[in-house]
Amino acid sequence: MLMHAPRALYIHIPFCTNKCHYCDFNSFVLKGQPVDAYLDALESEMKLTVAALPPETIDTVFVGGGTPTVLTPPQMKRFLDSVHRHFPLSPNVEFSMEANPGTTDLDKLTAMYEGGVNRISFGVQSFDNGLLERIGRIHNTDDVYRSIENAKKAGFTNLSIDLMFGLPKQTVEQLSDSVDKALQLDLTHYSLYSLKVEENTLFHKLYERNELPLPTEDEELAMFMVVMNKLNAAGYKHYEISNFALPGKESRHNSTYWRNEPYYGLGAGAHGYARGERHLNIKGVQPYIDAANKRLPRLETNAISDAEAMEDFMMVGLRLLQGVSGDAFNLQFPGHTMEEVFGEQLNRLVRDGLLEAIPSNGGYRLTEKGIPLGNEVFGAFIGVLPVGSE
Repeated sequence: MLMHAPRALYIHIPFCTNKCHYCDFNSFVLKGQPVDAYLDALESEMKLTVAALPPETIDTVFVGGGTPTVLTPPQMKRFLDSVHRHFPLSPNVEFSMEANPGTTDLDKLTAMYEGGVNRISFGVQSFDNGLLERIGRIHNTDDVYRSIENAKKAGFTNLSIDLMFGLPKQTVEQLSDSVDKALQLDLTHYSLYSLKVEENTLFHKLYERNELPLPTEDEELAMFMVVMNKLNAAGYKHYEISNFALPGKESRHNSTYWRNEPYYGLGAGAHGYARGERHLNIKGVQPYIDAANKRLPRLETNAISDAEAMEDFMMVGLRLLQGVSGDAFNLQFPGHTMEEVFGEQLNRLVRDGLLEAIPSNGGYRLTEKGIPLGNEVFGAFIGVLPVGSE
């Protein structure tokens, strides 16, 4: 597996104005939280991290949450300055930050832009105000238009929005309308995610009580096809199962995950992957602060065997519509070939018409039939190899 220092950096800001009904991310309502103490602890973790694993050039940064844009402009400046102090960023760095349209005014966006952020991912979810209210979002469609306009005023040209489908009482027509309105904004990137009902969320409680009116599987599939057809027709490349971009505007940071490459992960509840180990940080805000001021704030660290890394390579790599490369597999796992390790699974999925071979690099990719059945394909590689095998 790849043992070089990560060239990608993820940083977690765990604060939100409120908790959305579907969200199980490591996030906490902002009111009363020790934000400045958290930023101090984050800088301490940065110092400890670069001492333990000195970085080469960082090509991509992604600041996620929570809602990083709940930081005030002075807090935002302070935070971004600390990133630049500790990590050597490439002149061509892709520096992304998640944003909620309800928490971005021109002053804050200007602080982000001046601090080196050059890509924003807005969590829009829908252009239907009734639906936004039902899923617990704090913004409305007017906030979306205002935020996009302010981001462009601040200097941003690389903007993405997230939309969701499979939401309670959502119809194919509502989704189609949201996609049309999203396309009218003429942005560089769109992400479309289906709702997953996760434990420890309000939606899960409602689901358990049979009070969550979700679309049927057939309706969800119809929604996915509407999204795919509209975005393809508008000139956006479907490069990953849930992501569409103008040529050259694909998310470089997320591609690190999909290629199973190493990345730094900092902040409360953040995951990282480097030198054959995955780690998970302490999740609670105050416990994270207390730990990070003394040591690396790890909750757990696990060595990843070649077997696990190979399975991960296939599961995440096949999310990319360009597929997985046999050459890249050989590079990450010298002495092994994809067919030798996963021949049975690959042959079955090709026979079922869900995968096709790529002769140019010895790899495989999803077929047109396989794209809407992606989860079935990815699941075929889980638990295939004995744990701990090399």
